[in-house]
Order: sequence, then structure tokens, then C-alpha cells
Amino acid sequence: MRLTTSDGRFAVPVQTSPTWMAALVLGALAFVFSLDRATDATPVQHLYYLPIVLAARRFGTIGAISAALSAIVLYHVANPHLLTFRYEESDLVQIVLFLGVGVITARLTLDANRLRQLAMTDDLTGLHNLRSFEARLVTMVRASRERESALALLVLDVDRLKSLNDEYGHLTGAEAVRTVGRIISRWLPPGAIACRYGGDEFVIAIPECSPFLVHRLANQLCRAVRNSAPVLAGRPFAAETLSISVGACCAVPDRDPSRHRSSGDIETGEAIFRAADAALYRAKAGGRNQVCVA
Repeated sequence: MRLTTSDGRFAVPVQTSPTWMAALVLGALAFVFSLDRATDATPVQHLYYLPIVLAARRFGTIGAISAALSAIVLYHVANPHLLTFRYEESDLVQIVLFLGVGVITARLTLDANRLRQLAMTDDLTGLHNLRSFEARLVTMVRASRERESALALLVLDVDRLKSLNDEYGHLTGAEAVRTVGRIISRWLPPGAIACRYGGDEFVIAIPECSPFLVHRLANQLCRAVRNSAPVLAGRPFAAETLSISVGACCAVPDRDPSRHRSSGDIETGEAIFRAADAALYRAKAGGRNQVCVA
């Protein structure tokens, strides 16, 4: 596996503080209201769309409707003739647009977030896919370098999956991989990320982790998989049907200033992965169902 750069989706989007964004929306509504009251101009009234869109993108449908209703109230107060509820056609259109812009923006934002999540997720296990994992790993390497803390990678795969496929079918094998993925997700420590990067191959990145903790987590994963009694493709299987082999490497990235660049972080991530992958091969050569730490 080569850990290469991807596009701008490397880092998780930074979410602004809800309090800060709410203040910004309210401030924008107040600013547009003051302009509307001073000018009574239709182009100025269109500026109400801006805080509505901001609220929809940050707070969803509820935020969109709240901002739209606030804009409608302010629109009436800024234009007193509307308080008699004798609307002209343009007034009705404006009110409908306030609500429509908010609801549509909220829906588009929700759809975009779902697509972003799908683009980051392995459809079989629900873990990160390789593209998302590579992006997060670069960020984790950089953070570990700056903090001079250890970063650990665990590389693992399912033992004798081919035999399971040959005897019970590929659907059973796929269910076995999904089961292992779910076990991994349950055992991930805070701040760790995991992905499936091959058919039955997984990698886990753990920041600020000592070799002792890495070895303990790897053994816990092995034990959890071995002790599971999964139902695969509708067929119940006994405990110890599944097992995994794990290779691990724990390292502190070099703080050499000449390597403080994206390519250096990628190379460091690749080096740690290769060491963990080599340890995995030693674990499998040693009889499988075991952990080997580089």
C-alpha cells in the first residue's frame, strides 16, 4: 500500500463554534434590518438571504426556518405598511423566498454532508476508506512530529479467509470481514482511526500511544475476534472460527526541520506502515493468530 496525497479532503472540515455562528447570523440579520429600514429597497431586502443561508448550513433545517422567520418579522418591522397584512405580490414572493432559500439550502447541505461521509467510508465495514485514512494519517504524523509524541500503526488481516470463502462461499467471507471491522470500531481508543485498505486487510493509526499500549490493544483485538461467535451469511459459527494476525509499529516522527513538509509527513507515514506490515508477515509466518511488534 502506498500512502499518497489526495485532494483537499485531507483534513476534517473545521466546524465553527455554534455560539459564534449564531452571533454572526443574528448580527447579519440586524445589519440587513437596519439597511432595509433606512432604504426600503428591494435589492437590500435580498440580503436577508445571507444570514438564512449561513444558519441553514450550520444549524440545518431548524436553523434555516428560525432565521427565515426572523427575517420575515424584521422585514415587516422595517416596512410598516406590511403590518396591515395587505401584501403586494412582490411581498408574498419575498416571504416565500425567505422560507424556500432556507429549506433548500438546509437540504442541499444535508445531502452534501451525506455524500462527503460516503466518500470517506468503506461500504462493507463502515470504517474509513483508504483515501480518507491517508488524509487523516498525514495530519496525525504532522501533529505527532510537532508534539514529539509517538504514533502507532497496527496492520492486520483475517487469517485463512480463503478457506472460509472456499468452503462456505464469498458472502460468508465478506460477512467475516464486516464482523472484524465492527470489532475494530468497538475497540478503537479515543483519537484513533481505522480503515480497510484491501479485501481483508485493515490498518489502525493511534496517536500518542506507547509500545506497551499498542501491544495490549493488538492482543485485545486478537482475543475479541477469536472469542466472537459470528453469524455469517445467516449461518452461526462457533467461537474461534475467526482470528487475525497483527503487526504493529510505534515511532516518534523525526523533527528534522527539512522534513517539515507534506512529502516528509507522507514518507514518515509510509515508513511506519512498512515496518508494521513487515511485522504482520512475521506474525503470519509464526503461526497466525498472534501479534508481532516492530
